[in-house]
Amino acid sequence: MRNRKLRVGARIALAFCMLSPVGSAFATDLTRRIADPEGGPVVVAHRGCHNAAPWRGLSEASENSFDALDHCVALGVDVMETDVRRTRDGALVMIHDATVDRVTDGHGRVSDLTLAAIGKLHLRENEGGPGAALTNRTIPTLAEMLARAGTKIVLNLDVKDAIYAEVIAAVVEAGAADRVIVKTGAGVNSPSLAGLPPYNRVPFMPILSSGDESGSDLVRIVRQQGSGTRKVVGYEVPRMPAAVLPALAAEARFQHVRLWNNTLWDGFIGTGRGDIEGLRDPDAVWGWLIRSGVSMIQTDEPEALLRFLHRDRAH
Repeated sequence: MRNRKLRVGARIALAFCMLSPVGSAFATDLTRRIADPEGGPVVVAHRGCHNAAPWRGLSEASENSFDALDHCVALGVDVMETDVRRTRDGALVMIHDATVDRVTDGHGRVSDLTLAAIGKLHLRENEGGPGAALTNRTIPTLAEMLARAGTKIVLNLDVKDAIYAEVIAAVVEAGAADRVIVKTGAGVNSPSLAGLPPYNRVPFMPILSSGDESGSDLVRIVRQQGSGTRKVVGYEVPRMPAAVLPALAAEARFQHVRLWNNTLWDGFIGTGRGDIEGLRDPDAVWGWLIRSGVSMIQTDEPEALLRFLHRDRAH
């Protein structure tokens, strides 16, 4: 029995490196736990920890900024979801929208601006907007964000537009291929993607894309995506009825991978299971999801989720 446990532990420790064949044997307690679906809930901060964290005395931070990353590290968040776009001169920068208007004091499309022009802009507080105060912070590049994250937190790179190959090549060049998660959509007609270039160079997670509102094809998509020779980290579920979750959770358990759900806004599973309700009744939202088989939760309220999980005491 003891030898079996040692073999299982060794597989978990190597999981992120196996998911990323060009990885550098980066293995920490965090990456081992993410690779192990039985390693407890994984907290993912949407665009970083941009909302205030009053129990820890942290103020608001600009989304997708260094401050948002630093606050996540201070809170003990496992994964920071962050967005990547390409400038006119081919630089990769961390911004969600196609334009800089909402989050900075500038105007225009990211793809029409040079890196030098974007570097002169100032980020607005939190999620931005015309009424948000300006900060002295600027938009980071992907290389800068990877360096800032180091081995302290895993980055989920939300790649905008058709620049996956460029983003993943930059991650590999930075020696960070085993400390990111990259995702893309997968539907019922998609091949198994994890083993295909460029996704085979990094830990990969399909975002399930159902062909109908009932989600009746989601289990089929999961089975197709899990049929390849290379294992995925898990599956991100779309907006779907709660009735679909048991079958999806069962298939994820069978494949020994994680299931990711977003509790952003009003939530993605059923109704009434989003961050707003989670702040009021965390067990009815986050607790129910975890008991139902969800083991990765993306939220705009990471401090509240961590407090619900009682993990704030460890940091």
